[in-house]
Amino acid sequence: MPIIEVDHLTKEYRLGAKQGLKQTLLNTAARLTGKKVEERPLFKALDDVSFSIEPGEVVGIIGHNGAGKSTLLKMLARISTPTSGSVKVDGRIAPLIEVGAGFVPDFTGRENVYLNAAILGMSRQEIDRKFDEIVDFAEMAEFIDTPVKRYSSGMQVKLAFAVATSIESEILIVDEVLAVGDLAFQRKCFERMEDVIRRQGRTVLLVSHNIRQVERMCSRVILMSHGTILQDGSPHATCDHFYQLSNQSIHDQKAKDSSKRIISSGEVQNIEVSVLDQQGNSTDSLVEGSALHIRIRFSLNQPLSNPEFHVGTHTTDFVYLTGESTAVLGQSLEFTAGDHEIEQVIPVYPLVPGTYGIRFAVIDQRGRVAFHGESLRFFNVTAKSMDTPLQDELRLVAVPVQWMLQGANYSYA
Repeated sequence: MPIIEVDHLTKEYRLGAKQGLKQTLLNTAARLTGKKVEERPLFKALDDVSFSIEPGEVVGIIGHNGAGKSTLLKMLARISTPTSGSVKVDGRIAPLIEVGAGFVPDFTGRENVYLNAAILGMSRQEIDRKFDEIVDFAEMAEFIDTPVKRYSSGMQVKLAFAVATSIESEILIVDEVLAVGDLAFQRKCFERMEDVIRRQGRTVLLVSHNIRQVERMCSRVILMSHGTILQDGSPHATCDHFYQLSNQSIHDQKAKDSSKRIISSGEVQNIEVSVLDQQGNSTDSLVEGSALHIRIRFSLNQPLSNPEFHVGTHTTDFVYLTGESTAVLGQSLEFTAGDHEIEQVIPVYPLVPGTYGIRFAVIDQRGRVAFHGESLRFFNVTAKSMDTPLQDELRLVAVPVQWMLQGANYSYA
């Protein structure tokens, strides 16, 4: 029997600012006299959404910003009510949607633990029993009797996360709260979530923009778009579909300056970045494992002596992948004012299929950055065959390998 049932769920909001009492009374009077009142348009945050979740399932919910993910979780947690449709939940819910939202700045950490835990449904006896565990997990024993207003934002979130995950509930709802605190504490958060999933066997709904994390932790993934369910299925297939949609969206907007990140002194201008195919023609894609040939044209409005050129690639969320500099050449070159062109060739670009950006920097001989730009050009790495996943969650780098199976040798490059 499902522990969660969502049936034709719709949530509408009226766009625009809230009306004051005066305007509300005037609109009411106008309606009573038969006058037409201009209504602001309605926005459907959720549009006829239906699905069910079985006990023990770990379900990821992914999608672009504004897809309806957080609105759906608020419906499930009964923080908000639907416009139409129904939500049936058979069990106690622990929502980690806005951790720390109930903290009172003038209260101490101890007082806020009791208050926040009570808000989340824990009894006084439960809080007493779990208090030491909460404080130890949050690493806050030294500051627990200090007012929360003196905590850093990271300290507050750590304590709130410790409280929220200590609740003994059948259902845990998590919305973008795993990456809290420093790296060591984030590791503790992941370990606690894995304990909840694997040892305690609770039902978990996880919303995150960290798609690799969702794919790793979840047994099922729901992809949402504009308030509807676009796909509901296996983590790999659904996350792969999301990657395809995201990559296409980035590719379609690659020419827009708004996607670029640029720092410039004004000396380097008219940047033109191209990816070239084997014939030297500009292209938007290359096959996995083939050469990446980058050409950069630019203008200098004054001479540069012995500049260092840096060319690299990065993911669409700005994880740096490659980055090579002309400093290794050990040559002193003079670049006059005017137009110039440089090229970089990576004989075998080792990244898996996906969309990647190109960055370019110019540094003068004193170490001063004259220009630094990211996302100056996007290009696609395509799979060698149609049945190869667009984005493999288990790898980022594609390397040539050899296999030995029962005495037979196989290679794949």
